[in-house]
Parts: sequence; C-alpha cells; structure tokens
Amino acid sequence: MTGRNWDGSEPIRYPDADIKLLDPRFERLVLGHAAIERIVTGCRFTEGPVWFGDLRQLVFSDIPNDRLMRWDEETGHVGLFRKPAGYPDGNTRDRQGRLITAELGTRRLTRTELDGRVTVLADQFEGTRLTGANDVVVKSDGSIWFSDNGAGIRGNYLGDKAPQELPFRVYRIDGQTGEMTVAVGDMERPNGLAFSPDERLLYVVDTPSGRKTTHVYDVAADGRTVSNGRVFFDGTPGYADGIRCDTDGNIWCGFSGGEGQDGVAVFDPDGTLIGRILLPERCANLCFGGLKRNRLFMTASQSVYALYVEAQGAVGG
Repeated sequence: MTGRNWDGSEPIRYPDADIKLLDPRFERLVLGHAAIERIVTGCRFTEGPVWFGDLRQLVFSDIPNDRLMRWDEETGHVGLFRKPAGYPDGNTRDRQGRLITAELGTRRLTRTELDGRVTVLADQFEGTRLTGANDVVVKSDGSIWFSDNGAGIRGNYLGDKAPQELPFRVYRIDGQTGEMTVAVGDMERPNGLAFSPDERLLYVVDTPSGRKTTHVYDVAADGRTVSNGRVFFDGTPGYADGIRCDTDGNIWCGFSGGEGQDGVAVFDPDGTLIGRILLPERCANLCFGGLKRNRLFMTASQSVYALYVEAQGAVGG
C-alpha cells in the first residue's frame, strides 16, 4: 500500500500505484487512468455488495450493525435499506431482480420481494436448523446456491452464539420445486462461491482454521450436482473470501493477507495470480456494477471502495 490520503483531499497520480500488475494478462483488465476510490466509510464490517442497475444503487451489508445499506451512484448518498436485517452477510439478485440475502443472525436465506415483503427460502435442512447462510449465487436455471458455515453462531458480534447442529455445506435450492439438496459436502468451512460465465464450473472458497484454499468443481450437464473438486489456488497465509467471475472467466477475490495483500486478488482461469488491487483494509467481498457493469465495488472492513476496470462482471455475480 502507498501512503495515500483516503479522504480525497489529495489527487491520485495515474497510474494508481496500488493496482499491481503481476502478469501481463492483468494489463488489459485495468485502466491506467482510473483510481481506487473510497465511497463509503463509518461501518463496522461491510459485506455482500450487490448492484441494482435499475436504481443505480449499491446495496451492501454492515453485519455487526445488523443492517443493509445502500449507496446512490448519482448523489453519493449513503442510506439505510433495512434494519434489523438478520445480521446480513452475502447478497445477490435472482433473475427476476429480487434481493437474496444470507442472514447470519437468523440463520436463514431470504428473498426480498418487489413489494418489500421478506420471504424465507431456507432456515433448516431435513428438520434441523442451519448454522448460518454466508454467501449466495443464483444460476440461470433459477436455482439458488448458498454456503452455510456457522459464522454467526461462533460469537455474539456477527450473530448469536449457539451450538452447531449441522455440518458446514453448500446447498442448492431448485428454482422450480424449491427442493433443497446438499451441493458440496466435502469442505471444512465453505465461504464465497461463484459460477464461471458458462456455468460449467463452480468455485468455492474454504476458510477453516488451518490452510485456506479455493476449490473448483465441475457442474453436471443437468446443472444440479457438482463433482471432481480440486484446489484452484492456495493463498496461504492469505486467503480469499467473497469471489466473482468476469465475462472472460477471470476470478476476482476479496482477499486478506496483511499489508501488501489486503484488497482484491485476480486469478486467470488457469489458476495463475495475475494482479492485485491493494486496499488499506481487508476485503471481504466484491461485485461488478455501474452502467456498463465495469465498476468493481469492494466491501472492506469499515469501508466500501470502487474502481473502474476494463472487465465486466459475469451475469449472476
């Protein structure tokens, strides 16, 4: 990290020194005349950014404050979307434009209807209460895939301390029948997840107490199951959290690793680390948005950052 002043009182010299080119393949994805901007601060733990293009607004979680917030692209205004919000973590939108939220405190997955009503999509599996939905993505067939990893029951800061009643897993909710099945059951603590642009691959972050790795699975032709899980990258001692794919299949990861690594790490589809976007805070999650879906929004600890890039987010992220 450079010693830049984040209050905007000093100009940033182009190219931004906190955008790190580690491989020539990253050069075409970033701009030499765009700077990292801090657009929100004053939160406690930001997470789950999701873009509402119809409103020109970013909705994101502030977990310990038990609220969903929104930032307006035109005015820069930051306001409350909903509180209480179940200690919300990951968010996305379904193909009908409805907000899907993973709630750590209530240990459920919800959908906010277009009229504002909140529908519970999942809060148990086979009669046993979930440990706490963490992150979520929606596939083109309408199915909803979410990780359940107990982040909200480990203490009283991100939810309510409680015993673990189920293994940590990734679940799938069928878009037609609502049937809920185990999609990934071989990870210690599944976290962020994303589909490749063609939906043939599912990337899932594993964040146990030991080595933290990101895995990739092959999605079956029927789109219902995954197989052949293998390590995509091992960032130890750093690690990824929330992840998203761009339209070329590159994987953009909210990353924690201390100074020189905190921010976003970008990987080529072959698993090579090609670039970093350094932030002064740990980055938990990210999404693409803006008019051309080429503005990267990064939720990082107490703040939210944004950067225009020469990449566009894949649909569903």
